[in-house]
This record gives sequence, C-alpha cells and structure tokens, in this order.
Amino acid sequence: MTTKVLRSIFIVLVLLAFVTYVSGESKDDENVIYVLKIEGTITEGTALEVVEGLREAEDMRAEAVLLKLNTPGGIVASTRKITEAILNSQTPVITYVTPKGAIAASAGAFILVSSNIAAMSPGTTTGAAMPVEIGIEGRKAADNKTIKFYAGHVESIAASRGRNATQAKRFVTDNDVLNENTALERGIIDLIAEDETELLYAVDGMTVEVDGENRTLATADASLYIKKTSTRSSVLNLLGNPQIAFILFMVGIYGLIFGFMSPGTYVPEMIGAICLILALYGMGLFGTGLFGVNMFGVLLLVFAVILFIAEALTPTFGILTMGGVVCLIIGALILPKEPFLFNPEWFRGFLLTILGIAGASAVFFIFALGAVLKLRKRSIKVGGEELIGQVTTADTEITEEKGTIKIHGEIWNARTQAGEIEEGEKVEIVAREGLTLFVKKKE
Repeated sequence: MTTKVLRSIFIVLVLLAFVTYVSGESKDDENVIYVLKIEGTITEGTALEVVEGLREAEDMRAEAVLLKLNTPGGIVASTRKITEAILNSQTPVITYVTPKGAIAASAGAFILVSSNIAAMSPGTTTGAAMPVEIGIEGRKAADNKTIKFYAGHVESIAASRGRNATQAKRFVTDNDVLNENTALERGIIDLIAEDETELLYAVDGMTVEVDGENRTLATADASLYIKKTSTRSSVLNLLGNPQIAFILFMVGIYGLIFGFMSPGTYVPEMIGAICLILALYGMGLFGTGLFGVNMFGVLLLVFAVILFIAEALTPTFGILTMGGVVCLIIGALILPKEPFLFNPEWFRGFLLTILGIAGASAVFFIFALGAVLKLRKRSIKVGGEELIGQVTTADTEITEEKGTIKIHGEIWNARTQAGEIEEGEKVEIVAREGLTLFVKKKE
C-alpha cells in the first residue's frame, strides 16, 4: 500500500514538472514588447525610469522596447543618460512620438534620433533643440560654444543610427521644427503610424543593428508589457522640477529662521532642514543633482532673505524689503541654467511662481515677522500683573478700606489710594498687592 502511494506521488510530481516546463517554454517563446513612456519635462526621475526599464527589458528578453514620447524638453544630464542607455541597449528601441498632437522638442529630439527605429503619429512635431539661457531679460539663445557642442553631439548620435545627421544638427543650430511628413522625407524618422497597432505591424520584419549584430524584429503579434512608474522615480520627478525645488528652498530658509527665533519646539528647524536638503538635491548642489544651477542665483536668494530679516529688525519703511524682492526675483530667474529645459509655457509658469513667492515673502517679513519680533521685545507679564492698566466697573463702593471689582470673570478686592468711588463707576487698575488691586477713578 505504501509503495503504491509513493508511486502515485512520484507520477504526480513528474506531471507537474512537465506542465511547468512546457508552460515556461511557451512563455519564453512568446514575443513581448516592453512599453515605456516619457511625458512632460525630462528629469532625473525620467532617466531612472528609462534606464531601469531598458535593463528589465533585457532581463525579460523582450523583442523590443516601445518608447512613447511626448515632451517639451528637459534636463541635459538626464537626457544624456537616456540617450546613452538607448544607444547601448541590448534590446531594440522603437521611439514613437504619440499621441496625435504630441511633441518631441528640444531634448526630445535627441532621444528620437538615438533610437533604433523612430516613428511619429500624424499631427506631431519634433526639433527646436537650440540651447537657451535664461536671465532677468527672459530666454535667449546660448553662447556659440554651447550651441556648437550640442550640434556636434546630436549630429554624432544621428550618424550612428544612419539618420540625416545634417538635419539633426540643424535642430540645434537653426532651431528647425519638423512635422511628421517632413521628418520622414528628411530621414529623421523611419515611418508614420496612426496608432500603436499599426506601428508594431509596420516594423514587423524590419532589421536593426544591435551591438554590431543584425536582428530581425517580430512585433506583429507580440504582447505588451507596460512598465508602471516607481515611487522613487516619481519622487525624483517632483524634486527635479525647478519650481518645486525653488519653493522647497524658500520654505527651508523660512523654517530655519523661525526655528532659530523660537527655540525649543524643534519643529520649524526640522521641517526647514528637510525642505532645504531636498531643494539643494533638486538644484544639483550635491549628490547626483537634477539640474544645473547658477551659484550666483543661490547667493542672491540667500541675500534676499537676509534683507527681509533686516527689514523686520530695523524699520526702514520698506527700502530693504524692495531690495530683497529684487534679489529674490533675479536670483530665481537665473537659478536654473539648463539649456534644454525651457519652453515658453513653462517659463511663464515659473515666472508666476517667482513673483507670487516674492510678493508673499515681502508681506510676510514686513508684517508677520515684524509683529513676532515686537512681541518678543515686550516685557513678559504673568498673573495679576497683566491686569494693570485695564479698565472695568466698580462692583461695589470702593474706599481706602474695602471694595470689590469684577474683571475677566473674577472678583478681586479693590482699594483706592485717595477718595471714594461709587458703585458702577469706571475704574482703572494702577497697582496690585497680593490679592488686592488698587484702582483710581477713570476720567
């Protein structure tokens, strides 16, 4: 009986192993397209998402990576990480500007030309990759040295993928903008596709070069694996936004100021320190850094806060506050120096953020902080001492010997130092001795 049971168990285990092997083999044989998305401004979080995604696609042995692109541009360092990862990927990368109306501007154009296969939806555009600088006068083209460097860089990327290197270079030198039809005619992209399905059927059977070897794609009936955004990349995306980093920087400074002025609670100092650390990381002042930063801009922001504090300490009728506002606005405007970061809409939003914080800071330091400092300079009054100088009504007749008054809901013994006060008359408290208040008639 025992032998039969053991034999049955053995047969079941063999069958389970066979089924597992067959199912695993069929799963390995199934073609998988790994789908990544780049939407909005390209930050360190975006780069992390793409690099991790390409690595995971290699581990999964995916047939190809489909990179959906819709961006106005982004951080130079992050863009370089993405293009390097694409150029060195062991899995073919298909970059697709989608949906209709999407753009692959500035840094997005670098990513588009670096892929194995580049495609666009109808109604999309790419280009406008001329580096820019930003200052108090607004946006302007970067210096010739910067333009030449990035022109040569994108030209090299395009040539390595067999694309029109001259046109790719013009994205930087002449700020060319191409729609999908012109991009196809000039050899920037390989095809135009209405949707994702049409794209995968169109590239099916195409041969691409990966790590020096030709590989034929089989994408027509492949299944899609969509990568979910990780928490870490979401946080880095948030910190990589210069508007968020700027706000965190100001909150951090204010928190430390309040903490030093009102020691003992540790809450303002803790919040301020955390915000300041996050802001400095977002500005790229230590660690990996998320975007280039102008140190002169940082110094102007610090000097602005110093002027605000000086206004609260010394009444200058707003002169120091106006200086602080000017330093704050100029410092914030020249703070980021990323050449591919700014599009007109983003710049307008950033400018509104700066003006809002500058106005709020001026009001805060003129009124709120000034009131706090004045309150700290006042002598501390406790118990009955705070009653001196207050006015109330005589509860009974008050003489040099006896009488009572009622104040703050409490009944106190009252005396006069000269004369008598009739019941119901207004009296002012002038002194206190134990539980007795000395009053005088209120004229």
